[in-house]
Amino acid sequence: MQELATAGSAARARAIYDYGETAIFASSADPRFHMMLYVPPAAADGRKLDLLVAVHGTGRTSAFEFRDGFAEFGLYNDCAILCPVFPVNVRGDGARSGYKYMAEGDIRYDELVLAMVAEMAEKYGQDWSRFALFGYSGGGHFAHRFAILHPEKLWAVSIGAPGSVTLLDPARDWWVGIRDLAEKFGRPFDAAALARLPVHMVVGSLDLETWEITHAPGAAYYMEGANDAGSTRPERLRSLQRSFEAAGASVTFDEVPGVSHDRMKCIGRVKAFLARTLKERRA
Repeated sequence: MQELATAGSAARARAIYDYGETAIFASSADPRFHMMLYVPPAAADGRKLDLLVAVHGTGRTSAFEFRDGFAEFGLYNDCAILCPVFPVNVRGDGARSGYKYMAEGDIRYDELVLAMVAEMAEKYGQDWSRFALFGYSGGGHFAHRFAILHPEKLWAVSIGAPGSVTLLDPARDWWVGIRDLAEKFGRPFDAAALARLPVHMVVGSLDLETWEITHAPGAAYYMEGANDAGSTRPERLRSLQRSFEAAGASVTFDEVPGVSHDRMKCIGRVKAFLARTLKERRA
């Protein structure tokens, strides 16, 4: 009887904490970092799922909003949602923005996300060798830079309102350009793989405040050319669109009328793009 009770309790715990809106898990690769998921309950019976990784902004709380905001999409499109959490001050220096630029000290955030995806793929018995990626604001920083580094790992990317962008400029160093990409990350730029990747960009038409996105001399991420892509988020995202398209990528661009820097008023456009892409992917 004790064995039956234990087995029943374990199954109940899995149903509560591992499926639907999950508990928060520490990454086995680096337990300083965490993740939460939405996993459609049918996966417990062996249903195969696609995966969307949704990356928070600077405040980090949008990880919860994205997990819950994409849950219905995931349920009806057989798609799990994985939301990493990259804490502020992870190296004890108060820094907020390291994850946006892929590397911070000895931390490689791109590799960390790949490790999280691999860990959860094994946990749920899924093939997530390729996944979709979305990020807004600080997460938009992450999403487009991850796509530059690892286009072959993605079946779609949606880039939401990043404050700064990395253009595919071979004459400028990272993060403004990609001249030293191979030296810095051990990976050359693969234009052919990026050209095969469905790309979405979204920003509100009234997302015009510049106080947080203007790089000043002496600031942590200031470098020559840091503000050359434009003054506002729409201007900078248009510059990124032109840069991606010049490299052969096909970009769907959504400028949402009447919306300022409001992530939840933009994710409907993201869902529409992902639904279309999933339909084509599964055809």
